[in-house]
Amino acid sequence: MDHLVLEVGLAIALLAIAGVLSAKLRFSVVPFYILIGMAVGPHAPHFGPFDFRFIESAPFIDFLGRIGVLFLLFYLGLEFSVGRLIKSGKSIAVGGTIYIAINFTLGLMLGIFSGFPLPETLIIAGITTISSSAIVAKVLVDLKRTANPETEMILGIIMFEDVFLAVYISILSGLVLSGSSSLGGVLLSAVIALGFMLLVIVIGRKMVPLLNKALNIRSNELFCLVIFGALFLLAGFSETIHVAEAIGALLVGLVLAETEHQERIEHLILPFRDFFGAIFFFSFGLSIVPSELGGAVVLSVIAVIITLFGNFLAGMLAGRSAGLSSRASSNIGLTIVSRGEFSIILANLGKAGGLASFIQPFAALYVLILAILGPLLTKESKHVYNILNKIFKFKDHKEKPAKSRLKDESTS
Repeated sequence: MDHLVLEVGLAIALLAIAGVLSAKLRFSVVPFYILIGMAVGPHAPHFGPFDFRFIESAPFIDFLGRIGVLFLLFYLGLEFSVGRLIKSGKSIAVGGTIYIAINFTLGLMLGIFSGFPLPETLIIAGITTISSSAIVAKVLVDLKRTANPETEMILGIIMFEDVFLAVYISILSGLVLSGSSSLGGVLLSAVIALGFMLLVIVIGRKMVPLLNKALNIRSNELFCLVIFGALFLLAGFSETIHVAEAIGALLVGLVLAETEHQERIEHLILPFRDFFGAIFFFSFGLSIVPSELGGAVVLSVIAVIITLFGNFLAGMLAGRSAGLSSRASSNIGLTIVSRGEFSIILANLGKAGGLASFIQPFAALYVLILAILGPLLTKESKHVYNILNKIFKFKDHKEKPAKSRLKDESTS
């Protein structure tokens, strides 16, 4: 590995170029990271020491990407603490249930009618259900929509999705990673996974006073080592009992979010989340062979159409249940249509479980299309609504005032 450092440096330089380009175009950076990863790899050229094939560094970059997943989920846990989730209002619970029920059902139907086995069908359903909180939150800030009446519902649905994702990945990892084939084996794995999650949350919340004292550390170096040690140990242990390591990271974040050191930890983690998160998307793109995407085009396009329909319908129903106008309700469905980091995490779970190889290119193409369409539809939501309103003649009614605002720092 004589050129390992050079190849990693080259990867970071490519990510920087992708980031600058996305900033110039004022567009989500996620598809740029994936595209730059797909542009290089084994099929790419090499010029002397500058090897765009990333042959030597691919395993190391993949490992850095795994770390990126841990930081993404850990930070998410810090943002949405257990206490905050419990305090979520009834309208958010209803809206989130509507959103998950519609999109998950459509995803299941896609897998079933395509004739895929149960594990692949469940992975596809998860990929097509979960929105990208990173893209959605960034778009809300960039378009200055944090004060809109529908924003509270959008954030509520995202939180609801996070809870669903945690439970779903735990159950799914029991099926996919444990290799259980019988109903009893799957149920046992799911019970173990869910029991582990509940145990960590319950014990963690009871230990908050102790954690407040233990984390009262002046040295930033020592504080960092303690937090990172807890993160990697619990995430690694989770994997040994067939619970996705990303969920272990999420649990650590949820517990530490209850402590008085939450803001300090968040400030510490933010640059690591952004840096390793970028490498995560790049490593995902690096694992995709562009020539293999052709076989996933039809399925990806069908999934995109289904997702657009499901999101708009779910947004209208969720918004109306909360007393929002039809225009604000349509904004919900158009804003949360983007798919990103969580869809990729589920695709990687399928890869780790040795499932069908089409899942990776399908997820890549599906995420790329919606990561581009999502911000565009959100930006042009007024025109989209006006067009649809001419067809369906939506009936408006008075909107409820917004009750919360989005924290800008959570989307930096």
